[in-house]
Amino acid sequence: MSDTIHTLSTTGMTPKRQIQSWIDGLTSLCGYFDVDPLEATSLEGRIDYTSVSRLKLCQIEVSQHRIAHTLARARANEHPYIKIHFQTYGVSYFEQEGRHIEINPGDIIAYDVSCPHSIISPAFTRHDVVIVPKALLRDRGFPSQRMPACKLSAKTGTGRIAHDFVHATFDEAAKLSANSAVGVADSLIDLLLLPLREADTMFDRVGPEAMYVRAQFFIREHLRDPDLCIDQISAELGCSKRYLHMLFSERGTTVSDYIWQARLQNCRQELEAHGGKTITDVAFSWGFSSSSHFSRVFRKYFGVVPSSIHKGQQGAVAAVDQN
Repeated sequence: MSDTIHTLSTTGMTPKRQIQSWIDGLTSLCGYFDVDPLEATSLEGRIDYTSVSRLKLCQIEVSQHRIAHTLARARANEHPYIKIHFQTYGVSYFEQEGRHIEINPGDIIAYDVSCPHSIISPAFTRHDVVIVPKALLRDRGFPSQRMPACKLSAKTGTGRIAHDFVHATFDEAAKLSANSAVGVADSLIDLLLLPLREADTMFDRVGPEAMYVRAQFFIREHLRDPDLCIDQISAELGCSKRYLHMLFSERGTTVSDYIWQARLQNCRQELEAHGGKTITDVAFSWGFSSSSHFSRVFRKYFGVVPSSIHKGQQGAVAAVDQN
């Protein structure tokens, strides 16, 4: 099963303990922040949170306060996340790199957590948050440099669809199998990126970056097809095979290697999550047509044979059954 819903509440704590508890909660989710209740005598807050594969989903309500990730505390790789913040009640004020953004109910703000910033909520607020590891976005063609903060709308269009999907995912998270959680998380990331792409905040729609992202998306959607190849991709995208080769080679890989590595990663996740499936079943379901070839490239890529992961998972399941 996927992760259960966890809750952090400051109700009943002393004011000093409330602040420390809120700091600890934020730190466990995405890194250290300074917390200031402003002029209030207490900080009343609650966080319900869960994990779906590598994503963290949170529902937060909190009294007036300020949180800040300061320049003095900024360290490389300390906050390697992008936050997608959906405001559902109250008003907050976001500041990062000299930009000041007012966040009202129905607004979305997406920003790089590693870049120093602050959020002031002068009164009670509610918001939903999806915390996305940067590595997952890089896999989808996002540049590794810091992402500029972007304000969008969750009231209509892709923003509303994304927020509805976040709610549904949160509500059903505890019922998802580990394997299903991987697929749901992938779909959720793609949905969350749609309003960002529509806003043209990070991509040139007709340039090489946009074409590379489209190629990645098509590949991920057709990974289970054993006939997936560069001819099929170039035909779908309306570009030449030579252009596709160039796009991937500029990023240190080939189209073929990207496909096989993506398949191997999915196979490993499924072997770890499903002790009931055979190695051959898993390999063939992700587009491999030979067990021996799968085992050979799996060992070359991960440094272990697939049976060692599969046996470990079966052993864990057996131990649970015996208990």
